[in-house]
Amino acid sequence: MRLTVALISLAALAACETPVPDSGSGVGFGSYADYQANREAQLIAGGEGSGAGRTASNLDTQAISAEASAAIDAAEAGSAAPTGPAPSAVTNAVGISSENDFSAVSSERSIEEDAALVAANKEAYVTIQPTALPSRPNSDAGIIVEFALSTTNSVGQALYSRLIPGAESRAARNCAKYPSPDLAQEYFLKHGGPEKNPQGLDPDGDGFACSWDPAPFRLAAKR
Repeated sequence: MRLTVALISLAALAACETPVPDSGSGVGFGSYADYQANREAQLIAGGEGSGAGRTASNLDTQAISAEASAAIDAAEAGSAAPTGPAPSAVTNAVGISSENDFSAVSSERSIEEDAALVAANKEAYVTIQPTALPSRPNSDAGIIVEFALSTTNSVGQALYSRLIPGAESRAARNCAKYPSPDLAQEYFLKHGGPEKNPQGLDPDGDGFACSWDPAPFRLAAKR
């Protein structure tokens, strides 16, 4: 009984098995052997890739490829063309004024008018003639330089006796008459200073009139 059931099951499975299609189906031949024989005949007649060996599907594919190539070429040609507005012309180079640009000047006036303008500009020029240099004022600056280098005391350090009542107010009045302490010191030295005190210019007895300071001259001599 068991053997009978097994045989029936095998027969049912065999009936349900899907048959394997012939490898030549779908290519226009009944079997692969027919396809191979026809293929060899085509190779002998025209060779691989010849006009006789091309099928209708290959021709259709080539036609589609040609159309696609033409479409790509047309797209590339269209993209090469400028799409924006045309660039404006350069009217003037950087660093060149309109007066030095012939095209700009010619659009404004003629050559004759430009020559007349140049002549008018030349007539308007004003030439300033050189004049003689002013004379150097007489100065005894060498005196104060020599004196500054010959001393070592600082401003306010008394070296000379000045026992005069009201010396400070008198010095203030007289020092105001000089444009600078240097000129006051020159006068002071030329008229007996520092031992004497002409016009009371050195009330503290340091030898320096009207707060004159010898430090800049000493510093310059050390450099």
